[in-house]
Amino acid sequence: MKRLIPQHGDAALQTRGDAFVTLARSVIGQQISVKAAQRVWDRFAALPAEMNPTEVLRLRVDDMRAAGLSARKVEYIVDLALHFDAGKLRPGQWQDMADEAIITELTAIRGIGRWTAEMFLIFHLMRPNVLPLDDVGLLKGISLNYFSGESVSRSDVREVAQAWQPWCSVATWYIWRSLDPLPVSY
Repeated sequence: MKRLIPQHGDAALQTRGDAFVTLARSVIGQQISVKAAQRVWDRFAALPAEMNPTEVLRLRVDDMRAAGLSARKVEYIVDLALHFDAGKLRPGQWQDMADEAIITELTAIRGIGRWTAEMFLIFHLMRPNVLPLDDVGLLKGISLNYFSGESVSRSDVREVAQAWQPWCSVATWYIWRSLDPLPVSY
């Protein structure tokens, strides 16, 4: 970290959007490149009058598919919107909830797994001590920065991250920057 932090000057981890938008962007971005995700998001975001759960639920499936969403991602976005619209989520309480409790709440939504929930904790709630062990970029970055490119296990990652406590989210962000200086926003 001593070597990585100075390389990024004033750059910092930043939050963006509201909870629904952040999660919807995360779902759309799953398993596709950052550029492709941005193109699909731009087309999708142009569909509703306003990007909120109620307006998304008014969209036609065919229009969402034409914007570039797969049938499965349409299902996930609709389920996400239904959870918000029906009040099944408690965003007003998230600031006071433990990380694991939020992860449990979010992973009850179709299409949101642990990794997506952890990205939400990092990028939306700005939780300082999240260590996303399933993140390919984190594993690759630790491999390159700490193990001379040798592959690493989750236990290797945990061992390295002990020195980062209680700022694992911040350290993870710097590891990601070591691989790509342009930050991804959710």
